Amino acid sequence: MQPTRRFLWSCALPVCLCCVSPAHAQKPVYRCDTGGRVSYSNEPCVGAKEIDATPTQGMDKMTGTSRKGADVQRHEHDTAMADALKPLTGMNAEQFRVYKHRMPLSAPDKAECARLDHQLPDLKQRAAKAPTGDRAAAEVDLYKARKRFNDLNC
Repeated sequence: MQPTRRFLWSCALPVCLCCVSPAHAQKPVYRCDTGGRVSYSNEPCVGAKEIDATPTQGMDKMTGTSRKGADVQRHEHDTAMADALKPLTGMNAEQFRVYKHRMPLSAPDKAECARLDHQLPDLKQRAAKAPTGDRAAAEVDLYKARKRFNDLNC
C-alpha cells in the first residue's frame, strides 16, 4: 500500500466503522442427520451438510412493495459502506464484512481464522470425494476444522 493511501486508510477506517452497524456475520447453518433424526444447528456435527440460510427479501403481495427485515437492511447498508470504502481499503463487501467481524479478535486468532479460511474448502472437497472407507476420517477432520472456526468466532 502506498504511504498516503495507508495514512488515509488508518484515519478513515475507525471513523467509518463507527458509522456502520455492528457486525452480524452470517453464520453457517448445518443439517445434521444422526440416527435417522434430522436437526439444524449453527454448531457443526460429524457428517454435517452446510445449508444456505441467507435471508430473503420479501415482497408484499398487496402493495407490491419490498418488505425488508432489519437484517436485510443492515446487510444492504454494510454493503453500501464497503463499496464506498473500496477505493481506500481495496476490499470487496464480503472481505470487508469478514475484516470488520474479526477486528476484535486477537492476532493469533485472526491468523488461525485465515488458515482455516484456506483449509475448509479443501477439507469439504476431500470429505465429498473420499472413498467409503476414508469418508468417516475425512468428515471428522472437517468437523474439527468447522468446530475450531466456530469456537474462534471467525
